[in-house]
Amino acid sequence: MLHTWTPPRHYPGVRNPHLLAVLEAMPTPRPNVRVYAPGSIGNVGPGLDILGLAVTGAGDRVEAIRTDAPGIRVLDPGAPLLPTDPKRNSAAIAAHAMLRHLGVAKTVGLELRIRKGLPLSAGQGGSAASAVAGAAAALFVMGEPFEATAIISCAMDAEAVVSGRHADNIVPTVLGGLTLIRTLDPLDVIRIPTPPNLYIVLAHPDQQFRTRDGRAVLPETISRAVALHQAAQVAALVAGAMLGDLRLLGRAIDDRIAEPARAALLQGFREAKAAALASGALGCSISGSGPTAFAIVDDPTVGTRVSDAMGAAYVAAGRQCSCRIAQVEDLGVREIDDEPWGSGHS
Repeated sequence: MLHTWTPPRHYPGVRNPHLLAVLEAMPTPRPNVRVYAPGSIGNVGPGLDILGLAVTGAGDRVEAIRTDAPGIRVLDPGAPLLPTDPKRNSAAIAAHAMLRHLGVAKTVGLELRIRKGLPLSAGQGGSAASAVAGAAAALFVMGEPFEATAIISCAMDAEAVVSGRHADNIVPTVLGGLTLIRTLDPLDVIRIPTPPNLYIVLAHPDQQFRTRDGRAVLPETISRAVALHQAAQVAALVAGAMLGDLRLLGRAIDDRIAEPARAALLQGFREAKAAALASGALGCSISGSGPTAFAIVDDPTVGTRVSDAMGAAYVAAGRQCSCRIAQVEDLGVREIDDEPWGSGHS
């Protein structure tokens, strides 16, 4: 977040130093703010709904303009397929939840402009990024300081409406880095350190796959053997990240719950994963519900080779594919200093 100096406020006639201190500490609402929220990888392989990783290179932006008329208006949803209805738009739902949290929803309104940097229904945390940016924009435009728990909670309200109640993309988008959700109620989340030489290849085939559809195919029950295996992989992935052991981290990307259920619906994924591992990737799986696949490497040169191999595998399977190489995004949601946006952005 950018910090700007604000001149001291003056209250003529107030001489009580304690009252002056209270008045000076009160938040100062602002006319508008612009916020950026990064994309993310949900699950990171075995960590279904509990692990998430913020990545560099693409994200969503929300501009919030404060108004005196209560309610949320979406001036630009960011893409033609996204709703302007504030009850169905993730950024608007989260922004309204934040105004309720602050106790000002009946007296203050917001106009929102959204710029989508993340593809729709792609498994790159797009709905979470918009929700997080909407919640943070509402918080900042009211002059309030960063409050991670409130942003996470309000963004979860939005995700519950548009894709289901889960926070594996929301938490890293707020905090940055690799994150673990121990519990949602009460909220208990941990940011896990990652080694600097962790690179992520993201391969996005030309397919849309809604999160709700991806969650619908998950098994209702799993065997004890699968549960134990999955717990061991999550523990190993966290250990690998904290120890800086990328080979251990890569071996731990072994998902036996979501990946087997979703792979059959994602044309080319199995071929792309095999190509990635054969080209030097340390691990590979589906990003969130997909269709984006991710692979981890420890060197950008290897990343280029893996990216080319994954792209070629998707094309051979009948899917055009765009690939990019990212790193861990250490910064989560933040205010940005940007030119005012007009309408028509996407």
